[in-house]
Amino acid sequence: MRKIELLAPAKNLACGIAAIDHGADAVYIGAKRFGARAAAGNSVEDIATLCRYAHQYDVKVYVTVNTIIYDHELQDTRQLMKELNGVGVDAFLIQDMGLVTGEEGRALHASTQTDNRTIEKVRWLRSLGFKRVVLARELSLEDIRAIHKAVPDVELEVFVHGALCVSFSGVCYASQYCFGRSANRGECAQFCRLKFDLKDASGNIVEHQRHLLSLKDMCRIDHLEELLEAGAVSLKIEGRLKDVAYVKNVVAAYSQRLDTIIAKHPDCYQRASLGHCSYLFTPDLKKTFNRGFTDYFLHATHSASGELKGRRTDISSFDTPKAMGEYVGRVKEIRGRMFTVAGTASFANGDGLCFFNDHHELEGFRVNRAEGNHLYPLQMPPSLRPGMGLYRNQDVAFEKLMAGKTAERKIPVRMCYEAIDNGFRLTTSMVGFSQKGEATVLFDHQQATRPQAPNIRQQLGKLGETPFVLDSLEIKVDADHFFIPNSLLTQLRREGLPLLGKQSFCEDSDTQRISKTLEDSDKSTIPNTDVEVRYPYLYNIANKDARSCYERLGMKHITPAFEISSNIEKPLLMQCRHCLRYSLGYCVKNGGKKPLWKEPLSLVLTDGRAFELQFDCKHCQMNVYG
Repeated sequence: MRKIELLAPAKNLACGIAAIDHGADAVYIGAKRFGARAAAGNSVEDIATLCRYAHQYDVKVYVTVNTIIYDHELQDTRQLMKELNGVGVDAFLIQDMGLVTGEEGRALHASTQTDNRTIEKVRWLRSLGFKRVVLARELSLEDIRAIHKAVPDVELEVFVHGALCVSFSGVCYASQYCFGRSANRGECAQFCRLKFDLKDASGNIVEHQRHLLSLKDMCRIDHLEELLEAGAVSLKIEGRLKDVAYVKNVVAAYSQRLDTIIAKHPDCYQRASLGHCSYLFTPDLKKTFNRGFTDYFLHATHSASGELKGRRTDISSFDTPKAMGEYVGRVKEIRGRMFTVAGTASFANGDGLCFFNDHHELEGFRVNRAEGNHLYPLQMPPSLRPGMGLYRNQDVAFEKLMAGKTAERKIPVRMCYEAIDNGFRLTTSMVGFSQKGEATVLFDHQQATRPQAPNIRQQLGKLGETPFVLDSLEIKVDADHFFIPNSLLTQLRREGLPLLGKQSFCEDSDTQRISKTLEDSDKSTIPNTDVEVRYPYLYNIANKDARSCYERLGMKHITPAFEISSNIEKPLLMQCRHCLRYSLGYCVKNGGKKPLWKEPLSLVLTDGRAFELQFDCKHCQMNVYG
């Protein structure tokens, strides 16, 4: 039996509570600093409140401290982690090896920013004491399965939904290089969403002004069972900058699908937290922010030489980096200031629609008035044509629905009420779990003049302000004959419920980090030694403690992180599994056309800055250089 976790993002306290109410088994949230999303920081007080709410349902709270840390920040970072320990967080996600001291007090999870794509890297992280590793998004089922088989005692966390970074996480320096904003510091300027020309070595333009590094969003809701079979235990939704409506909709959709899988395999899997959710809406992933969906490289396979083969879906979003939303039909005809839509969607006043014009650019407009499929824009877009596909990226009716109460989470409990010597006892237990509660009251047995069962059920069933709901109540025969005041029934109910959350986070052995130290680690297991020699800044060593860590582990070529290095000639800015040769249909090894251009190719920004591309076909990788 494996406990399976649906892990949801929390921009803030409200998003965290919404995620829990809609079925998350764990949430991850950024603290006020060092959380890889500079725009999504939260106070220790808010995180404490989230922990109290979450632990009622045995939901875990993970805090992201996954930026690289500079020397002058080490003391503040450790003080922050100490404060977070004190409020009961369950684990820290970290990138910087300077924070691996053996004194963290909570489990450590290796952020995807530590570039976790090989068996060797996961094994090395385990040797440092990491309980869990967040795998690179680019890994396939085959890759995940191989890592789990080789390192079965490390929890594997995999992304299942949300925005995709085009570069392997933690190995992207384009934002720092171009704009002085480090992705490893939570300040990514989204270089990959910009427009580029693709030029060959002779200066010929292969592609003009397209978003050549922009990817669709990940959606693996139809492949959760495959991921579980491959060894994943935590299914992660991306989106710490997303709003409450996004969190509600996406978490509900994945939670319902996960429940279906667990019901299909009751002897294999169980949810990692307590409670059942009831929903007041029907989740629909198409109705929240997305750039179109892809399962990314999930079903790719590797040849004997290591080349990527097998089924690969279209992952690119060359025409726009913006949200398209759901497809709602085609323009049927245009009459003056009104047009009709061929399709089955219903519309509302204020809906936001968009379409791709003749220049492959996304245009948007707002519906001023909707009469069935007759739509009256505030201003008719001049480039709208009959036959064009329409997408809705703002659904007014759905947004209104999501603004209200949309779910309720309750833990079913069974109760047994009985008479004991000189009083009464209430015993409670949670359906399917071992936690129990018990309370007794002293009160002389007095023969009742009428049956007590209806009132006992009514009083003990008043659980509205608690996380519980009454599943069943057994009233022992004798107890039904004795009178008991409502005040004592209320006391039994309040004192007899199972205790949740108060000590689970500090007594649960699953949340304690593996008791190994740096001195115990195998110095021969430092991964990616070729990277150490060729591009040593990829280790992101930004402080003296990180340097000391690697020195103790036997690293010889220690170089400061890119952010604090200088005079790097022709730096490697990105390592991408996304390949323009493949996406444009020119990967000969995968059945594409033979290109006519002369390499090397370059991506060129509108201001003239050029970035050379090199194709590493052995590893099916495209590298971007400054």
